[in-house]
Amino acid sequence: MIPFNKPYFSGKETAYIEEAVHSGKISGDGMFTQRCQAFFERRYGFKKCLLTTSCTDALEMAAILLDIKEGDEVIMPSYTFVSTANAFVLRGAKIVFVDSTAENPNMDTLAIEALITPRTKAIVVVHYAGIACDMKQVLAMAETHGIFVVEDAAQAIESFHEGKPLGSIGHLAAFSFHETKNIISGEGGMLVINDERFLHRAEIIREKGTNRSQFFRGEVDKYGWVDIGSSFLPSEIIAAFLYAQLENLDDIQMKRKSLWNQYMNRFAGKAESTLSLPYIPEYATNNAHMFYLVFQSEIQRGKVISALRNKGIHSVFHYISLHKSEFYKDKHDGRDLIHTDRYTDCLLRLPMYYELSIEDIDRITDIILSNLEE
Repeated sequence: MIPFNKPYFSGKETAYIEEAVHSGKISGDGMFTQRCQAFFERRYGFKKCLLTTSCTDALEMAAILLDIKEGDEVIMPSYTFVSTANAFVLRGAKIVFVDSTAENPNMDTLAIEALITPRTKAIVVVHYAGIACDMKQVLAMAETHGIFVVEDAAQAIESFHEGKPLGSIGHLAAFSFHETKNIISGEGGMLVINDERFLHRAEIIREKGTNRSQFFRGEVDKYGWVDIGSSFLPSEIIAAFLYAQLENLDDIQMKRKSLWNQYMNRFAGKAESTLSLPYIPEYATNNAHMFYLVFQSEIQRGKVISALRNKGIHSVFHYISLHKSEFYKDKHDGRDLIHTDRYTDCLLRLPMYYELSIEDIDRITDIILSNLEE
């Protein structure tokens, strides 16, 4: 059996969790939370990082910080996880979906300009598979129209756009440490604040709308309810697990990239008439978050999924077009998003995790290639 994903344990996770327990503080904002946040700020130059209980929570915090309200419009790709849209729908926003590009599932930045109206409040970019969107175009449009940019960088740790770390480019960014990501804590996420205007309020929103963080730093003599907020702060148990992962980031990335390259080498030059391989623009880097194939049809994809399953190998397709979802299809403006639908029908993700072997990949690719030749 080859699973689609298998969480990787570096070896120190349980030791750090035990250390957190013995410290006498397992609620949030303890020493492991501070270590994790400092790691990201130091390594990537993020202005301020705040761990959250999920990437979904980080996106919801972003929507609150941008003061999204009824009547505002938010532009984002349709080919993304529902959390990207939900965070802004919860604040009353109308979602304006953008199609993917023909080359990869990232949003077509050339299609954004025509969708901007006086009600557009933000553009949310999703760096699919850790591959950067064309942020130069997005930032130029955002500056021209006075629009905020949020990076949904859930899959994008250790990936770059023209040398800049993803998550450092927009006004705000959100990361995920779900067990399917490169670096994990089971559940978990992080909000990155790159615009100083949001620094003070972000702490308050994260602490249930109170100025509790200021109180514990001795900046105020008591704390109280000063804004809206919720319980977005993860426990020290989650942070302790995450810190053990971060200490092994370089090793994890090196292994994942070697596996990704093996997939690419096995498929390169073969069956090109029946499938497409991941496309990485010149301005982007590859963090080996996932390896996917795009088939010519949903029938062909289904045939490959069945062939792999019959051999004990679990592969998965990914997002369902949000503009055609049960919840939002009647709210969409009716535009056809042909590439989004193509990825919905034809994209297949292959197993990718630290303990996957070269032999496993050879077995997977042999089954796929032989199936396509039939």
